[in-house]
Amino acid sequence: MSFRRKEKLNLRNLIVTLCVFSVLVTLINAFYSIYRVQRDLIINNTLESNRVYAQKMSEMTDSFIESSMSQLKYSANVLKDKMHDAQLLDKEAERLRTQTKSFNSVVVVNAKGVIISVSPETLQVKGVRLVGERKRQSLNAQAPVVTEPFISPAGNYLLTISYPIFSHSNEYLGYIGGTIYLEKENILAELLSQHAYKDGSFLYVVDESNTLIYHPDQSRVGEVIDDNEAIKAVTMGQSGNKEIVNSRGVEMLAGYAPVKSSGWGIVAQRPKSMTLSVLDEQMWNVFLKSIPIGLLTLLLIWFLSLLISRPLWQLAGAVRGVEEHSSSIDDLKLVKSWYFEVSHLKLSFLKAFGIVSKTIDKLQLDTLTDSMTGLLNRRGLDKVLGLFKQENTAFSVLALDIDHFKSVNDNYGHDVGDNLLREFAQLMKDQARSNDHLCRSGGEEFMMFLEKTDVNHAMDVAERIRHNVEQHDFQVVGKVTVSLGVSHWKGNDTPIEAVMKDADNALYKAKHNGRNRTELGDDAQ
Repeated sequence: MSFRRKEKLNLRNLIVTLCVFSVLVTLINAFYSIYRVQRDLIINNTLESNRVYAQKMSEMTDSFIESSMSQLKYSANVLKDKMHDAQLLDKEAERLRTQTKSFNSVVVVNAKGVIISVSPETLQVKGVRLVGERKRQSLNAQAPVVTEPFISPAGNYLLTISYPIFSHSNEYLGYIGGTIYLEKENILAELLSQHAYKDGSFLYVVDESNTLIYHPDQSRVGEVIDDNEAIKAVTMGQSGNKEIVNSRGVEMLAGYAPVKSSGWGIVAQRPKSMTLSVLDEQMWNVFLKSIPIGLLTLLLIWFLSLLISRPLWQLAGAVRGVEEHSSSIDDLKLVKSWYFEVSHLKLSFLKAFGIVSKTIDKLQLDTLTDSMTGLLNRRGLDKVLGLFKQENTAFSVLALDIDHFKSVNDNYGHDVGDNLLREFAQLMKDQARSNDHLCRSGGEEFMMFLEKTDVNHAMDVAERIRHNVEQHDFQVVGKVTVSLGVSHWKGNDTPIEAVMKDADNALYKAKHNGRNRTELGDDAQ
């Protein structure tokens, strides 16, 4: 068609461009979303794994300290009132050190701070008096205690787990303590050095003063760390996990837990970069493996664009032909609509006039209803009567008029009168069938059309309405009555207008005979 040559943009190219752009955006978004989800998942799993592992090692360390305290307590009970028995002191110190290999050395210190027994004896510190606040921590505490690290008289950097010795008379005699050499092989290092993973993860232990008492790098033992969020939290007795930047500027995924019996904190961590390096490798592999499918997808998009664009071009040409009066609506019907969108567009054009017509019908229907009562108005009444006449359908008609309605408006105002009309309309609806037609024909005048209903049944309906109105308590007004006239159209050549007139005459007769009555029209008898 000529208009195709005039178009600068080709529909097929537009579809291909749009599809390729959409695919690329979708792939990029998918890769990014997968990366973010997997990244967060790996980080959260690593954080939780480190927290659980730190908690596990904390519980293990707690058990070790409690076990050590039990051993020291036993020895303290053995030595009470025997602090002057040098042979027994040496024997018990040696037994305690070699029994479980929990301590690097064992010392017995008297109440004056003098070491009176030591194992092994090669340390040659027997008789040395402990001087300095850190060296006298156990002596000053006079209670079970795990000391802060200090340098011993023998020159070892250590901490002591000690238990006080009291006589039977409860006199403080000194303490027995087991030492752990922090810069040499020790039981604490054996407990903590075997981390569950070989992926760059490691753990370390700090005391209450933020001093490293265990670290895989022995040279860092004794270092005080003040700018580490995990250490700050764990030394406050908290357990949990955090993304942190350690004291050397490395991003870490740390889990931590306190050792309740000693006030220490255990931190298990893994470098964030090593954690995410696996994810980067996985995402690259996913990208490489998606290339063949991506190329096939592009070829499929190009082929499908041909199939999609052809009926669209045909549809556009047919619509333009109708618009320019060079073709008819039948040409539009010939367009092959093999997929939903084209079929929907074609049907939309074909149904356009029908939709417009239905819209007009709906607007007309809105004009057939009385806005106050929801019943048909005079225009709606005329339409119903037209249908009855067209289909020659017999019906009975009730003409209703509220008695003394003018006095209601005069005495109570129009708002009360309007509410009364609404209530009255509802009473009519309550007595109506689904195929009955209710109409407000005037101010307080109503009509009710009973399709295919004889006069006797119509009179029964009229009497029920009259009775219900008479018994009903209307808001504000109270009691109200209604007069009714009944007539019948048999569906013959009798003008419907004559039946309407007969019902009106019957209504006036009811009014004349005292109101609150139902009268049958002369033509219906």
